[in-house]
Amino acid sequence: MTKKKKQSEEIAAIRGVDSMETAAQWLKARRIEDIECVVPDQAGVARGKMMPVRKFLSSPAFPMPSTIFWQTITGDYPDEFIDAAEFDPADGDLVFNPDLSTLTVVPWESDPTAQVLLDAKHKDGRTVDLAPRQLLRHMINLYAEQGWRPVVAPELEFYLVKPNTDPDYPLEPPIGRSGRAESGRQGYSIAAINEFDDVVDDIYDFSEAQGLEIDTLSHEDGAAQLEINLAHGNPMDLADQVFSFKRTIREAALKHNIYATFMAKPMSDEPGSAMHIHQSVVDIETGKNIFSDAEGNANDRFHSFIAGHQRYLPDVMCMLAPYVNSYRRLVRGSMAPINVHWGYDNRTVGLRVPDATAESRRLENRVPSSDSNPYFAIAASLACGYLGMMKGLKPDDAIRGSAINLDFGLPRGLLEAVDLFAKSELVDEVFGSSFMAVYRDIKLAEFETFMRVISAWEREYLLLNV
Repeated sequence: MTKKKKQSEEIAAIRGVDSMETAAQWLKARRIEDIECVVPDQAGVARGKMMPVRKFLSSPAFPMPSTIFWQTITGDYPDEFIDAAEFDPADGDLVFNPDLSTLTVVPWESDPTAQVLLDAKHKDGRTVDLAPRQLLRHMINLYAEQGWRPVVAPELEFYLVKPNTDPDYPLEPPIGRSGRAESGRQGYSIAAINEFDDVVDDIYDFSEAQGLEIDTLSHEDGAAQLEINLAHGNPMDLADQVFSFKRTIREAALKHNIYATFMAKPMSDEPGSAMHIHQSVVDIETGKNIFSDAEGNANDRFHSFIAGHQRYLPDVMCMLAPYVNSYRRLVRGSMAPINVHWGYDNRTVGLRVPDATAESRRLENRVPSSDSNPYFAIAASLACGYLGMMKGLKPDDAIRGSAINLDFGLPRGLLEAVDLFAKSELVDEVFGSSFMAVYRDIKLAEFETFMRVISAWEREYLLLNV
């Protein structure tokens, strides 16, 4: 293929180019006026700058403060922030460079607008270890050093709810086209999806415009709870897609005066929302699934991958369930996992081995909640499997039957999870002490903010009884 032909194909592509020269032509062909330069922060919130295209093309690398990776979900900073080794007392800038492979349009904007994801570097050229995309990239590189390439496929659950402008009031399901709110369990109901046809159509249209591929969309058990399955692929690509999908789904819902929420447990009487992660690993040279032997059977490496999850999932739980609300999803008697048992085609355990061919043998991690930062959740899950394989760990016996009422094997709350995370020496070896210290401090600061809020339960049962 000639360089000219390749460049022409890139300009026509929906998503991604490989040079600023091609980016300029891509933007011009679409009459793009403004571009959103976006960086995912520790919570998976989109931060960055909006600028005219001419400014972007003349100076694509630009500064933003290092504090962007220290913010909590409330926009505050941990008390330990000032004393941290990574903190620049002058709030010095980091340099942010666009990843042009993520360039795409913003289909919900009224004026022609594009977006691109950013990677952060220090002024001396070092990568920023605190950045979510860099953390996941580091994990992918650890696999590559062993000659392995991880493959993932996330499944993302979320709720549609009525607009809620007063946080003291509980969330409610929205009104569909029938004029009625959903009641009862409607798992896999086509009619229940059709209640929100307009929202779903916009989700598909916005996704197609951005080059985001939806494998399937289905209705889950909760009232107005939906799930999107993504096609399997490179972990960074899929994390980028989940990050973009969250924003896309929220924008599509808002267009119809509905909220879309990725809270793990938005309504007390409804099931929680998860982000299940299917994971397999292939040999870089041969392209073969490293979990299957020559006869097509599961091998010791696959069992070590499972065992790594059993051993280390509790240690990284605060990356998979990052908020106080996340742990409300993990209750005994529900379909949400409360332990690290595994089983074949068993949806009551935390680690499910789906029915699959030798080429597609994989492990489904059912523990992460939908509120997790996709870069962190995928990196943490892959880290568990990596450590298991590197150490040759052995799993427990597979569970036959239901694991719903077995003992808890996961932390019951955020503080317990953060404590396990902070004490995990092996996870420290993988992610580095700098990231772990900052992430711990952010989670503790968020918990302190939560403790300042008096809940409805306290008013209900303590006000006149104690």
